[in-house]
Amino acid sequence: MDPVIIVGAGPVGLTLALALARQEVPSVVLDEGPGTEEPRLARTVVLREDTAALMERLTGVPLAEAGTRWAGWRSMRRRQVVREITFEGVDDASSDSGGFGDVEHVREARSEYAVTTGAAPEEPPLHLAQHVMTGALRAAIDREPLVEIASDSRLDTIEQEAYGVTARTRGPKGTWWRGSYLVGCDGPRSTVRKLQDIRFPGRTAVERYAVAALRAELPWPGRALLHRMPPWRTSGPSAGEITARPLPDGIWRLDWLLPPGKDLVTPELLVTRIRETLAGWTGGSTPPYELLDTGVHTVHHRLARRWRVGRVFLAGDAAHLLGALGTQGLEEGLKDADNLAWKLAPAWHDGPRETLLDSYQAERRAVVAARLRAADQVLPLLRGGGTLRSYVPGAGRGHDALLTDGHLGRGPLGAPGTYADSPLAPRRIEAEVPVDTLPGAPVADVRVTAEDGSFVQLRDRLGRGALLVVLIAPGTGVWERKHWVTAGIMPRLAAAVTALPHRAELLVAERYPGASAHTVLLIRPDGHLVTALNGVRPADLYAAAEATLGGPAKATAEATAGSR
Repeated sequence: MDPVIIVGAGPVGLTLALALARQEVPSVVLDEGPGTEEPRLARTVVLREDTAALMERLTGVPLAEAGTRWAGWRSMRRRQVVREITFEGVDDASSDSGGFGDVEHVREARSEYAVTTGAAPEEPPLHLAQHVMTGALRAAIDREPLVEIASDSRLDTIEQEAYGVTARTRGPKGTWWRGSYLVGCDGPRSTVRKLQDIRFPGRTAVERYAVAALRAELPWPGRALLHRMPPWRTSGPSAGEITARPLPDGIWRLDWLLPPGKDLVTPELLVTRIRETLAGWTGGSTPPYELLDTGVHTVHHRLARRWRVGRVFLAGDAAHLLGALGTQGLEEGLKDADNLAWKLAPAWHDGPRETLLDSYQAERRAVVAARLRAADQVLPLLRGGGTLRSYVPGAGRGHDALLTDGHLGRGPLGAPGTYADSPLAPRRIEAEVPVDTLPGAPVADVRVTAEDGSFVQLRDRLGRGALLVVLIAPGTGVWERKHWVTAGIMPRLAAAVTALPHRAELLVAERYPGASAHTVLLIRPDGHLVTALNGVRPADLYAAAEATLGGPAKATAEATAGSR
């Protein structure tokens, strides 16, 4: 079987290659560049905890040590009350990243600023420089024999046949490549998308940000900051909205929302903004700082009409452009790679299931479309000024909460996507019971007992291509596995798992949010809940697993010949 061809060696393409290799699928990555990435501290990424865990699984590198998890979040506004959220167990930017609890500490005091936020999330996001993450991905690929990177290889032609794809590259190493599938991870100007004649409608320059990375001592070490309408900026309601996110070693990324228009951001203008911002935050003259990197980040909102054409797929910026808060686009691309990898793996090993492959577009495009709709609905409200809403008591606090929730990974602008309406969702099962995780949503990361008797986190077992079956059995954690693995309902459940239509791993957890004893969870390889069953129900478990794979397997030749 030919390898999967991945066009583009950015974070999404490299992530897809490693995710496929983890499931024993070879790939070749076509990189039109020289194979290196310029370090840019003004280009960073904010990852929710599940996405950070994905990166650590694939790279084998504790990325938390190279980034910062916010010790707290501070959102400020003029002439009201200051309210600050602190995440329990973290004192500063250099603190250990583990041990975040459910308790939030809130401090209120009179000031010229105000903050409006909700409850603190249990898992603060991880902020790190993008080149650090890309370097970790490349280092992991250097150790991976199933991944080949072809540098200086620019895609020129794609030809599809019933059983494969042929790609031609030009450049110093131009040649023909033969693959089983091809995935375009080649960015906003995707050659793959253009060669497949896929439309990419949307809006250009929805927002612009001036960005600076600098080393300075700010009054809130380790705490991310959202400052709306600072008193030293009076040219409009959106002029001067500032976000500050910490990085290690006293470095900060600062983003200034620019007024509408195409005015050039000159070095002089940027330095002025830096100096007045630092002076405003420290309450006096501009403190010492070291400017390390600058840039202008333009937010575009676009969504490809199709994400699959036969054996060709799109992922990342080739399929969508978004980023209402300047941080979401790359994480959604990493989610694309995670979703697509576990669906391509069975197609590569056993032949394609068309419903399973089609579900990639159905699931991921729906999630991104919902996020774009939320941004289109919320941003005009947040950025607009002079309307009746701006005079309604509490409106400003509500706007701050919408923005803050988005930065913290919740609410309409930031909550993780769910696949409740997926074509892979099983039909109504009588034995299904509710838990705190809805079907289609990412599962909670609980401690489980693996088949070898070791204790691991549930997220550590994801991404291997296997379905996960988790039995909730209180009390098992205090006994050796040999004492309960052959007792009670375990033998019957183990037999049911062995009989499933796809490879599955049986795990045991003492507890899961909202689940009672003997609840059985079926979880997809990418960590989304399929269903929760009341006890061992072999027929229901089999039906749910079969639906997760797109239904009964069909003959490979007929399915491939009938593909679009």
